[in-house]
Amino acid sequence: MKLSAADWRRRLDSRWWRGLAAVLAGALPMLSFPAPSLWWFAYVALVPWILLVRSAPTARRAAYDGWLGGLGFMLAVHHWLLPSLHVFTILIAALLGALWAPWGWLTRRFLAGVPSAGQVVAALFVLPSAWLMVELVRSWEGLGGPWGLLGSSQWDVEPALRLASVGGVWLLSFLLVAVNVAVAVLVAVRQSRVPALAGLVATAAATSAAWVWSPRPDVDGRVRIAVVQPGVIDGVGGAEKRFAREETLTRQLAGQDVDLVVWGESSVGFDLADRPDLADRLAALSRQVDSDILVNVDARRSDRPGIYKSSVLVGPEGPTGDRYDKMRLVPFGEYVPARSLLGWATSVGKAAGEDRMRGDKQVVMNVGDGLRIGPMVCFESAFPDMSRHLARDGAELLLAQSATSSFQHSWAPEQHASLAALRAAETGRPMVHATLTGVSAVYGPSGERVGSWLGTDASASEVYDVPLAHGVTPYARFGEWPVYAALLILAALGATEGARSLRVRRAGPSPRVPPARTAHGSPARPGR
Repeated sequence: MKLSAADWRRRLDSRWWRGLAAVLAGALPMLSFPAPSLWWFAYVALVPWILLVRSAPTARRAAYDGWLGGLGFMLAVHHWLLPSLHVFTILIAALLGALWAPWGWLTRRFLAGVPSAGQVVAALFVLPSAWLMVELVRSWEGLGGPWGLLGSSQWDVEPALRLASVGGVWLLSFLLVAVNVAVAVLVAVRQSRVPALAGLVATAAATSAAWVWSPRPDVDGRVRIAVVQPGVIDGVGGAEKRFAREETLTRQLAGQDVDLVVWGESSVGFDLADRPDLADRLAALSRQVDSDILVNVDARRSDRPGIYKSSVLVGPEGPTGDRYDKMRLVPFGEYVPARSLLGWATSVGKAAGEDRMRGDKQVVMNVGDGLRIGPMVCFESAFPDMSRHLARDGAELLLAQSATSSFQHSWAPEQHASLAALRAAETGRPMVHATLTGVSAVYGPSGERVGSWLGTDASASEVYDVPLAHGVTPYARFGEWPVYAALLILAALGATEGARSLRVRRAGPSPRVPPARTAHGSPARPGR
């Protein structure tokens, strides 16, 4: 049955139909991310959501539409968590979705009805700034980290990667929201098309200027990095069998002149101080392939209490002493926030039965002939500040050791692998994303792909010729300046609104006009 525009309007008058429409509209941007990876869709994906919110009958309803759209967005981006966290996934999405309520209120504030040219121009700055605040808050590790930032949908687009070197993923998110706002105005408000079109032209001009003038990494060397991906290994004695498989794959690298061999997250399930036999086998492998090996130990440490996930460098004589303990842990996956209150989550889904322990600092390691590497573990590759700090501390090669074996048949492995492209472009440093079960990937200093991905069906070792680069990108030098700019824009908005309210209060209420009287009485009541 075909519905007319009037039918759609009547349905949106129902709070249930409107709520469902908001959830679906908020979920649409998910198609921009891997695995669908329709990167171009990100430039219009928010338009239905914006159009819905601007049509809200009240400001309260607009905030509600923003909240429900945020729920849809978070649920779509994290849908692959459902088999692990079950109903907890929906609860988390609902809580984080509330961050979009102010964004919804502001959308209606500036775009409802027939906005003036000034309102449209303001919306092109205010709405992207408000969106950036949402991304900033939810990027906190305790709220799940910066997974699914809108700008990360552009991981495979060369001009966008150039912009990432200027302002990081934050600049990409800001510009994408601005484009969506302009397109929504072009679609819905004929009278305001001139400022909307001017906004699109300005965005294109800024992108072109960054393309022409932003510095490019100076490539001045190459290294050969080997990635060892054992694949899915199940059953009793999985840690021992995985180690044996990684050992076999590493032996195949002998004679290939590699500078470093990288194993994935949790590739060694035993503390090497407790298992000197494994340390000896790793040292023998290092001698055989003539290269250091970076493993990842997921085990209870012998020198301090608790379980750690640690990047450990092993050379021909055994562990070199270089070690990085993972600092940012995955909520519920590696620890349960407020376990005394939320510990029941372990009985509902696959939440961590025991909290992992945290490291206290990032580490840059020296490998072989002076190569300096900066390791990260798992979803730490989603945090732009971590890779930026490693690059500023002298890392020439960024590394992420990961394991997505719990999510093999979902979109998560592709999403995770794509993040390394942005971290490489932001810092001007190549990045290696090595996993246990795929997807493993390598990117050059401009975020470009190096070689082919190792997919989730691969059990192999692969050697990559990785270009090295020096120089400092604007993002590495100045950091999250788009976030600070967004804060200033919102602060200016708050000051303007506050000043306007103050003027209204000082002016006081309008004087009351006395009722009109006639000289000969009231026409309605003669004689009075």
